[in-house]
Amino acid sequence: QVQLVESGGGLVQPGGSLRLSCAASGFPLDFYAIGWFRQAPGKEREAISCITWRDGTTYYAESMKGRFTISKDNAKKTVYLQMNSLNAEDTAVYYCGSKVGSGRECYPAAYDYWAQGTQVTVSS
Repeated sequence: QVQLVESGGGLVQPGGSLRLSCAASGFPLDFYAIGWFRQAPGKEREAISCITWRDGTTYYAESMKGRFTISKDNAKKTVYLQMNSLNAEDTAVYYCGSKVGSGRECYPAAYDYWAQGTQVTVSS
């Protein structure tokens, strides 16, 4: 049974950083990709970054390049999203998701399973 558990959200001041974690279990990660997405109030879910577990290839949405970094820890079966220089526009619920195959298809409709979501609020 696919299970994704997120952690690391919270309140951060503008200009600050957060690292989100997505712990995966119940499926063979070597055949999967994990992606990070976010959804702000009144907006559609959008892609941030995805990673192909087997070879670690990463993909970023164009608008997310530079401030967000995706990485993984094989031993912990966890994918991270490091977020820097956060601003109010980054306030959203952040989700990790999984799909079979490559992370090249880095958009919400391609992902089958989702974590519960974690709130990130950027405010002074």
